[in-house]
Amino acid sequence: MKTLRDVKIGETVTVVKLHGEGAVKRRIMDMGITRGTAIYVRKVAPLGDPIEVTVRNYELSLRKADAEMIEVGGEV
Repeated sequence: MKTLRDVKIGETVTVVKLHGEGAVKRRIMDMGITRGTAIYVRKVAPLGDPIEVTVRNYELSLRKADAEMIEVGGEV
């Protein structure tokens, strides 16, 4: 299983599945990250937290813990 945390800078991937439950999963979905959505990884902080991505034409920063809950497929 490949998660958003494993994606390298400059890659665009597609969301396959969201893991996690309750409020955490709902918060990720409210940010526009749903199944089938393309995510472009813009930057990763020096220690890996946070990860800056582009989703639906806007920039978003995600914590490592949240990025691990997002299962992604191959490059778009």
